[in-house]
Amino acid sequence: MCNYNKTPKRWIETYVSVLTLRPRRGDLRSEVVTVGTVVLSVDAELGWGYHDLTAPPTDRVEAGRKSWLTLLELLDTYRVPATWAVVGHLFLSECDRAHAMHPIGDTWFASERDEWADRPDLRFAPSLIRAITVAEADHEIGCHTFSHVDFGADSTTTPIAREELVASLEAAESSPLPAAMSSVVFPHNSVGHRDVLAEWGFTSYRGVGPNGQPPATSALRTIGRATIATPPLVQPYIDEFGLVNVPASMHLYGLSGSAGRVCERLWGDPTVAAACRGIDAATVGDGVFHLWLRPNDLLSDHDIERLRTVLAYIARRRELSGLNVRTMREVAKRVRSEPVSSLQT
Repeated sequence: MCNYNKTPKRWIETYVSVLTLRPRRGDLRSEVVTVGTVVLSVDAELGWGYHDLTAPPTDRVEAGRKSWLTLLELLDTYRVPATWAVVGHLFLSECDRAHAMHPIGDTWFASERDEWADRPDLRFAPSLIRAITVAEADHEIGCHTFSHVDFGADSTTTPIAREELVASLEAAESSPLPAAMSSVVFPHNSVGHRDVLAEWGFTSYRGVGPNGQPPATSALRTIGRATIATPPLVQPYIDEFGLVNVPASMHLYGLSGSAGRVCERLWGDPTVAAACRGIDAATVGDGVFHLWLRPNDLLSDHDIERLRTVLAYIARRRELSGLNVRTMREVAKRVRSEPVSSLQT
Protein backbone atom coordinates (compact mmCIF):
# COMPACT_ATOMS: atom_id res chain seq x y z
CA MET A 1 0.00 0.00 0.00
CA CYS A 2 1.02 3.59 -0.49
CA ASN A 3 1.90 4.33 3.13
CA TYR A 4 3.91 7.25 4.42
CA ASN A 5 7.12 6.48 6.30
CA LYS A 6 9.02 9.13 8.20
CA THR A 7 12.38 7.93 6.87
CA PRO A 8 13.13 10.07 3.78
CA LYS A 9 14.87 7.26 1.88
CA ARG A 10 12.00 4.86 2.48
CA TRP A 11 9.53 7.55 1.48
CA ILE A 12 11.35 8.11 -1.81
CA GLU A 13 11.14 4.37 -2.57
CA THR A 14 7.44 4.39 -1.75
CA TYR A 15 6.84 7.39 -3.95
CA VAL A 16 8.69 5.83 -6.89
CA SER A 17 6.62 2.66 -6.54
CA VAL A 18 3.47 4.77 -6.77
CA LEU A 19 4.69 6.55 -9.88
CA THR A 20 5.59 3.32 -11.65
CA LEU A 21 2.57 1.42 -10.27
CA ARG A 22 4.65 -1.63 -9.39
CA PRO A 23 2.98 -3.32 -6.42
CA ARG A 24 5.30 -4.07 -3.51
CA ARG A 25 5.09 -7.14 -1.28
CA GLY A 26 1.86 -7.07 0.67
CA ASP A 27 0.34 -4.56 -1.73
CA LEU A 28 -2.54 -6.81 -2.80
CA ARG A 29 -4.96 -8.04 -0.18
CA SER A 30 -6.62 -11.31 -1.10
CA GLU A 31 -8.60 -11.23 2.13
CA VAL A 32 -10.54 -8.10 1.14
CA VAL A 33 -14.26 -8.62 1.74
CA THR A 34 -15.63 -5.10 1.58
CA VAL A 35 -14.64 -2.70 -1.16
CA GLY A 36 -15.38 1.01 -1.02
CA THR A 37 -15.77 3.66 -3.67
CA VAL A 38 -13.78 6.47 -5.20
CA VAL A 39 -15.67 9.54 -6.41
CA LEU A 40 -14.09 12.34 -8.44
CA SER A 41 -15.94 15.64 -8.75
CA VAL A 42 -14.90 18.58 -10.90
CA ASP A 43 -15.74 22.26 -10.41
CA ALA A 44 -16.09 23.34 -14.05
CA GLU A 45 -16.11 27.15 -13.94
CA LEU A 46 -13.81 28.82 -16.50
CA GLY A 47 -13.88 32.54 -15.66
CA TRP A 48 -16.96 32.33 -13.45
CA GLY A 49 -14.99 30.88 -10.58
CA TYR A 50 -13.02 34.10 -10.25
CA HIS A 51 -15.16 36.92 -11.63
CA ASP A 52 -16.04 38.30 -8.18
CA LEU A 53 -12.40 38.63 -7.11
CA THR A 54 -10.68 42.00 -7.07
CA ALA A 55 -7.48 40.47 -8.46
CA PRO A 56 -8.34 37.15 -10.11
CA PRO A 57 -5.38 34.81 -10.72
CA THR A 58 -4.66 35.32 -14.39
CA ASP A 59 -2.84 32.04 -14.82
CA ARG A 60 -5.79 30.01 -13.52
CA VAL A 61 -8.37 31.97 -15.48
CA GLU A 62 -6.47 31.58 -18.74
CA ALA A 63 -5.75 27.88 -18.17
CA GLY A 64 -9.40 26.89 -17.99
CA ARG A 65 -10.29 25.80 -21.53
CA LYS A 66 -7.10 23.94 -22.36
CA SER A 67 -7.01 22.25 -18.97
CA TRP A 68 -10.66 21.21 -19.30
CA LEU A 69 -9.76 19.16 -22.40
CA THR A 70 -6.58 17.84 -20.78
CA LEU A 71 -8.61 16.62 -17.82
CA LEU A 72 -11.13 14.92 -20.10
CA GLU A 73 -8.33 13.20 -22.03
CA LEU A 74 -6.76 11.86 -18.84
CA LEU A 75 -10.09 10.62 -17.50
CA ASP A 76 -10.68 8.79 -20.77
CA THR A 77 -7.20 7.28 -20.72
CA TYR A 78 -7.82 5.66 -17.34
CA ARG A 79 -11.58 5.15 -17.81
CA VAL A 80 -12.43 7.16 -14.72
CA PRO A 81 -15.91 8.75 -14.72
CA ALA A 82 -16.37 12.04 -12.89
CA THR A 83 -19.16 14.34 -11.78
CA TRP A 84 -18.62 17.55 -13.73
CA ALA A 85 -20.36 20.31 -11.78
CA VAL A 86 -20.78 22.94 -14.51
CA VAL A 87 -21.57 26.63 -14.00
CA GLY A 88 -24.93 27.03 -15.75
CA HIS A 89 -23.96 30.13 -17.73
CA LEU A 90 -21.45 27.99 -19.64
CA PHE A 91 -24.31 26.17 -21.39
CA LEU A 92 -25.16 29.45 -23.17
CA SER A 93 -23.64 30.60 -26.43
CA GLU A 94 -24.78 34.22 -26.00
CA CYS A 95 -26.53 36.48 -23.48
CA ASP A 96 -27.49 40.13 -22.93
CA ARG A 97 -24.67 40.63 -20.37
CA ALA A 98 -27.12 42.08 -17.82
CA HIS A 99 -29.44 39.26 -16.68
CA ALA A 100 -31.90 41.84 -15.47
CA MET A 101 -34.36 39.25 -14.16
CA HIS A 102 -31.81 37.86 -11.73
CA PRO A 103 -32.51 39.17 -8.20
CA ILE A 104 -28.81 39.44 -7.36
CA GLY A 105 -28.52 42.68 -9.33
CA ASP A 106 -26.66 43.62 -12.49
CA THR A 107 -23.43 44.56 -10.70
CA TRP A 108 -22.79 40.84 -10.17
CA PHE A 109 -22.52 40.45 -13.94
CA ALA A 110 -20.47 43.61 -14.49
CA SER A 111 -17.48 41.64 -15.74
CA GLU A 112 -19.48 40.52 -18.77
CA ARG A 113 -19.90 44.15 -19.77
CA ASP A 114 -16.41 45.31 -18.81
CA GLU A 115 -13.23 43.22 -18.81
CA TRP A 116 -14.97 40.20 -20.34
CA ALA A 117 -16.74 42.16 -23.07
CA ASP A 118 -14.55 40.57 -25.74
CA ARG A 119 -13.87 37.30 -23.88
CA PRO A 120 -16.64 34.84 -24.78
CA ASP A 121 -14.12 32.07 -24.08
CA LEU A 122 -14.44 32.82 -20.36
CA ARG A 123 -18.26 33.12 -20.34
CA PHE A 124 -19.55 30.37 -22.62
CA ALA A 125 -18.56 26.74 -23.13
CA PRO A 126 -21.12 24.64 -25.05
CA SER A 127 -18.34 22.97 -27.01
CA LEU A 128 -16.53 21.99 -23.81
CA ILE A 129 -19.73 20.64 -22.29
CA ARG A 130 -20.35 18.66 -25.46
CA ALA A 131 -16.88 17.16 -25.04
CA ILE A 132 -18.01 15.81 -21.65
CA THR A 133 -21.10 14.18 -23.15
CA VAL A 134 -19.19 12.41 -25.94
CA ALA A 135 -16.24 11.30 -23.81
CA GLU A 136 -15.55 7.59 -23.48
CA ALA A 137 -15.86 7.70 -19.69
CA ASP A 138 -19.46 7.79 -18.49
CA HIS A 139 -19.43 11.21 -16.84
CA GLU A 140 -22.21 12.94 -14.95
CA ILE A 141 -23.01 16.60 -15.56
CA GLY A 142 -24.00 18.32 -12.35
CA CYS A 143 -24.78 21.89 -11.30
CA HIS A 144 -22.35 24.47 -9.94
CA THR A 145 -25.06 27.19 -9.83
CA PHE A 146 -25.63 29.61 -12.70
CA SER A 147 -22.98 32.24 -11.99
CA HIS A 148 -20.97 30.93 -9.01
CA VAL A 149 -22.92 32.63 -6.23
CA ASP A 150 -21.87 31.75 -2.68
CA PHE A 151 -24.88 29.92 -1.22
CA GLY A 152 -23.52 30.19 2.31
CA ALA A 153 -23.22 33.98 2.30
CA ASP A 154 -25.67 36.04 4.35
CA SER A 155 -26.36 38.18 1.27
CA THR A 156 -27.57 35.18 -0.74
CA THR A 157 -31.31 35.18 -0.19
CA THR A 158 -33.69 32.37 -1.05
CA PRO A 159 -34.84 34.13 -4.27
CA ILE A 160 -31.20 34.48 -5.38
CA ALA A 161 -30.46 30.84 -4.66
CA ARG A 162 -33.63 29.75 -6.45
CA GLU A 163 -32.78 31.80 -9.53
CA GLU A 164 -29.23 30.39 -9.61
CA LEU A 165 -30.62 26.85 -9.72
CA VAL A 166 -33.56 27.53 -12.02
CA ALA A 167 -31.41 29.48 -14.48
CA SER A 168 -28.94 26.59 -14.56
CA LEU A 169 -31.70 24.07 -15.24
CA GLU A 170 -33.19 26.26 -17.96
CA ALA A 171 -29.82 26.84 -19.62
CA ALA A 172 -29.16 23.11 -19.67
CA GLU A 173 -32.65 22.24 -20.91
CA SER A 174 -32.55 24.82 -23.70
CA SER A 175 -29.16 23.61 -24.80
CA PRO A 176 -28.83 20.87 -27.45
CA LEU A 177 -26.66 19.02 -24.94
CA PRO A 178 -28.26 16.25 -22.87
CA ALA A 179 -27.82 17.29 -19.24
CA ALA A 180 -30.43 16.25 -16.68
CA MET A 181 -28.69 17.64 -13.62
CA SER A 182 -29.28 16.02 -10.24
CA SER A 183 -26.08 16.74 -8.25
CA VAL A 184 -24.92 20.10 -6.93
CA VAL A 185 -21.47 21.33 -5.98
CA PHE A 186 -21.64 24.58 -4.02
CA PRO A 187 -19.30 27.42 -5.04
CA HIS A 188 -16.49 27.79 -2.51
CA ASN A 189 -17.80 24.57 -0.90
CA SER A 190 -20.19 26.84 0.98
CA VAL A 191 -23.28 24.75 1.69
CA GLY A 192 -26.60 26.57 1.90
CA HIS A 193 -30.24 26.70 0.79
CA ARG A 194 -30.54 22.94 0.63
CA ASP A 195 -34.32 23.31 0.84
CA VAL A 196 -34.22 25.04 -2.54
CA LEU A 197 -32.18 22.19 -4.00
CA ALA A 198 -34.86 19.75 -2.87
CA GLU A 199 -37.61 22.03 -4.17
CA TRP A 200 -36.17 21.89 -7.68
CA GLY A 201 -35.56 18.17 -7.85
CA PHE A 202 -31.85 17.88 -7.11
CA THR A 203 -30.95 14.71 -5.27
CA SER A 204 -27.37 15.08 -4.01
CA TYR A 205 -24.65 17.58 -3.18
CA ARG A 206 -21.00 17.63 -2.20
CA GLY A 207 -20.82 18.45 1.47
CA VAL A 208 -17.92 19.45 3.69
CA GLY A 209 -15.82 16.51 4.84
CA PRO A 210 -15.62 15.22 8.42
CA ASN A 211 -12.46 17.22 9.09
CA GLY A 212 -13.97 20.39 7.67
CA GLN A 213 -11.99 22.64 5.36
CA PRO A 214 -10.39 25.27 7.61
CA PRO A 215 -7.56 27.34 6.21
CA ALA A 216 -4.11 26.30 7.33
CA THR A 217 -2.92 28.35 10.28
CA SER A 218 0.71 27.71 9.47
CA ALA A 219 2.89 26.10 6.85
CA LEU A 220 3.97 23.50 9.41
CA ARG A 221 0.41 22.34 10.04
CA THR A 222 -0.28 22.25 6.32
CA ILE A 223 2.79 20.08 5.75
CA GLY A 224 1.82 17.81 8.63
CA ARG A 225 -1.67 17.19 7.30
CA ALA A 226 -0.44 16.47 3.79
CA THR A 227 2.46 14.20 4.68
CA ILE A 228 1.12 12.24 7.63
CA ALA A 229 -2.67 12.19 7.75
CA THR A 230 -4.71 9.80 5.64
CA PRO A 231 -7.64 11.63 4.02
CA PRO A 232 -10.92 10.37 5.44
CA LEU A 233 -13.33 7.94 3.88
CA VAL A 234 -16.78 9.49 4.09
CA GLN A 235 -20.21 7.96 4.55
CA PRO A 236 -22.86 9.54 2.30
CA TYR A 237 -26.22 9.94 3.98
CA ILE A 238 -29.71 11.33 3.42
CA ASP A 239 -30.11 14.68 5.15
CA GLU A 240 -33.21 16.30 6.61
CA PHE A 241 -34.24 17.63 3.19
CA GLY A 242 -34.14 14.21 1.56
CA LEU A 243 -30.90 15.01 -0.26
CA VAL A 244 -27.89 12.70 -0.30
CA ASN A 245 -24.81 14.40 1.10
CA VAL A 246 -21.64 13.03 -0.53
CA PRO A 247 -18.98 14.81 1.55
CA ALA A 248 -15.59 15.70 0.16
CA SER A 249 -12.48 13.88 1.36
CA MET A 250 -9.68 15.84 -0.29
CA HIS A 251 -8.90 18.63 -2.75
CA LEU A 252 -6.25 17.24 -5.07
CA TYR A 253 -4.62 20.68 -5.40
CA GLY A 254 -5.19 21.96 -1.89
CA LEU A 255 -1.50 22.08 -0.99
CA SER A 256 0.29 24.78 -2.95
CA GLY A 257 2.48 27.81 -2.53
CA SER A 258 5.57 27.82 -0.31
CA ALA A 259 4.32 25.00 1.94
CA GLY A 260 3.82 22.77 -1.06
CA ARG A 261 7.28 23.51 -2.42
CA VAL A 262 8.85 22.71 0.95
CA CYS A 263 7.04 19.38 1.05
CA GLU A 264 8.12 18.41 -2.44
CA ARG A 265 11.76 19.24 -1.78
CA LEU A 266 11.71 17.01 1.30
CA TRP A 267 9.50 14.11 0.28
CA GLY A 268 8.40 14.37 -3.33
CA ASP A 269 4.73 15.18 -3.93
CA PRO A 270 2.95 14.58 -0.59
CA THR A 271 -0.45 15.18 -2.18
CA VAL A 272 0.00 12.14 -4.41
CA ALA A 273 0.95 10.08 -1.35
CA ALA A 274 -2.09 11.30 0.59
CA ALA A 275 -4.39 10.60 -2.34
CA CYS A 276 -2.96 7.09 -2.71
CA ARG A 277 -3.51 6.44 0.98
CA GLY A 278 -7.12 7.47 0.59
CA ILE A 279 -7.51 5.20 -2.44
CA ASP A 280 -5.88 2.35 -0.51
CA ALA A 281 -8.30 2.90 2.37
CA ALA A 282 -11.22 2.65 -0.04
CA THR A 283 -10.01 -0.74 -1.26
CA VAL A 284 -10.41 -2.24 2.21
CA GLY A 285 -13.16 -0.13 3.79
CA ASP A 286 -16.85 0.47 3.29
CA GLY A 287 -16.91 4.15 2.47
CA VAL A 288 -16.21 6.78 -0.16
CA PHE A 289 -12.95 8.51 -0.93
CA HIS A 290 -14.17 11.71 -2.61
CA LEU A 291 -11.52 13.68 -4.48
CA TRP A 292 -12.25 17.01 -6.13
CA LEU A 293 -10.45 19.49 -8.35
CA ARG A 294 -10.94 22.23 -10.91
CA PRO A 295 -9.72 22.16 -14.52
CA ASN A 296 -8.12 25.52 -13.68
CA ASP A 297 -5.86 23.70 -11.21
CA LEU A 298 -3.88 22.18 -14.08
CA LEU A 299 -1.38 24.98 -14.61
CA SER A 300 1.82 23.07 -15.37
CA ASP A 301 3.24 19.76 -16.48
CA HIS A 302 3.79 18.98 -12.81
CA ASP A 303 0.08 19.50 -12.07
CA ILE A 304 -0.87 17.25 -14.97
CA GLU A 305 1.53 14.52 -13.83
CA ARG A 306 0.06 14.65 -10.33
CA LEU A 307 -3.38 13.97 -11.78
CA ARG A 308 -2.09 11.32 -14.16
CA THR A 309 -0.38 9.46 -11.31
CA VAL A 310 -3.49 9.49 -9.13
CA LEU A 311 -5.80 8.39 -11.96
CA ALA A 312 -3.39 5.59 -12.89
CA TYR A 313 -3.37 4.47 -9.26
CA ILE A 314 -7.19 4.45 -9.17
CA ALA A 315 -7.28 2.39 -12.35
CA ARG A 316 -4.70 -0.04 -11.01
CA ARG A 317 -6.50 -0.49 -7.71
CA ARG A 318 -9.80 -1.01 -9.53
CA GLU A 319 -8.17 -3.74 -11.62
CA LEU A 320 -6.50 -5.51 -8.70
CA SER A 321 -9.04 -5.16 -5.91
CA GLY A 322 -12.39 -4.43 -7.54
CA LEU A 323 -12.45 -0.84 -6.25
CA ASN A 324 -15.64 0.95 -7.28
CA VAL A 325 -15.37 4.23 -9.18
CA ARG A 326 -18.69 6.05 -9.28
CA THR A 327 -20.24 9.46 -9.87
CA MET A 328 -22.14 11.39 -7.23
CA ARG A 329 -25.40 10.50 -8.96
CA GLU A 330 -24.58 6.79 -8.80
CA VAL A 331 -23.64 7.00 -5.13
CA ALA A 332 -26.86 8.88 -4.34
CA LYS A 333 -28.93 6.28 -6.17
CA ARG A 334 -27.35 3.47 -4.15
CA VAL A 335 -27.80 5.30 -0.86
CA ARG A 336 -31.49 5.75 -1.63
CA SER A 337 -32.03 2.19 -2.80
CA GLU A 338 -30.27 0.29 -0.01
CA PRO A 339 -31.36 0.85 3.59
CA VAL A 340 -28.08 0.05 5.36
CA SER A 341 -24.89 0.24 3.31
CA SER A 342 -25.14 1.18 -0.33
CA LEU A 343 -21.47 1.19 -1.16
CA GLN A 344 -20.44 -2.41 -0.87
CA THR A 345 -19.93 -4.45 -4.00
